[in-house]
Amino acid sequence: MAEITANMVKALRDRTDAPMMECKKALAEAAGDSAKAEELLRVRLGNKASKASARTAAEGVVAIYVAPGAKTGAIVEVNCETDFVAKNEDFLKFAASLAELVTQRNPADVVALGALPLGGASVEAARTSLVGRLGENVSVRRFATLAAKGKLFYYIHGGAKIGVLIDCSVGNEILGRDLAMHVAGHHPRPIAVSSEGVPADLISMERNIAAAKAAESGKPANIVEKMVEGGVQKFLKEVTLLGQIFIKDPTGKQTVEALLKANSASVTSFVLYVVGEGIEKKSGDFAAEVQAQVSAARKTEPEKAS
Repeated sequence: MAEITANMVKALRDRTDAPMMECKKALAEAAGDSAKAEELLRVRLGNKASKASARTAAEGVVAIYVAPGAKTGAIVEVNCETDFVAKNEDFLKFAASLAELVTQRNPADVVALGALPLGGASVEAARTSLVGRLGENVSVRRFATLAAKGKLFYYIHGGAKIGVLIDCSVGNEILGRDLAMHVAGHHPRPIAVSSEGVPADLISMERNIAAAKAAESGKPANIVEKMVEGGVQKFLKEVTLLGQIFIKDPTGKQTVEALLKANSASVTSFVLYVVGEGIEKKSGDFAAEVQAQVSAARKTEPEKAS
């Protein structure tokens, strides 16, 4: 059997990013042939990625990058299966590098992003390699870029589970960050800057709900009409940034619109990402899953000689 030295293992790891033991095993199988061992690892990492891709990835992080000058920036959501991996240094570096790459190259979509070069390979190759090293599904879910009319500010909250990128024309750096914090922390979170940005189907749905409630009141038609319009306007104030009460206002009365006016400022747009939002998470009995794995392992153990 060919001697597998530490330097051989290190060199293979440097080229593939595979775990040390996987590199040693591949070199042993390839009788010390580095090129053949690398080929074996590429196949294994690819197979791991293929198997992992079927598993739900609803954890992860939001990464944000703002270019010098704060005129362009990007926000990216990268998902994994567990919160443990979401804290992994390599995973976090991958997400951060994507946010910077998106800002620089402005790809059309996630597929186009996957084809861009990253660290001597493509983004997709880097993702596949990361899956092989971490043993979990890793997916690039979505991203958005902003070209500011004013200046970009951002806020990341809760272990990078919530991220906001916002375009404001403000001279006060603290106010810009506070507005991004408001978007992240207000409940309900705003879905648009003003009522003009709220999707028509949402307004129509809210109008129908308000109409159904008003109809039960038994009041005259003209009163019902006012009740419906009042309900819609209340909804719009709750879900638009300008209509909401600023979360840091000590009086609990000042709206974001009034705050902006008092500071001769404005907000053009924002992007809000919440990790895993809209992804259906699978739930199960963890203890039962562990027991099932233990039982399966026991069935494959060789019988001991009596």
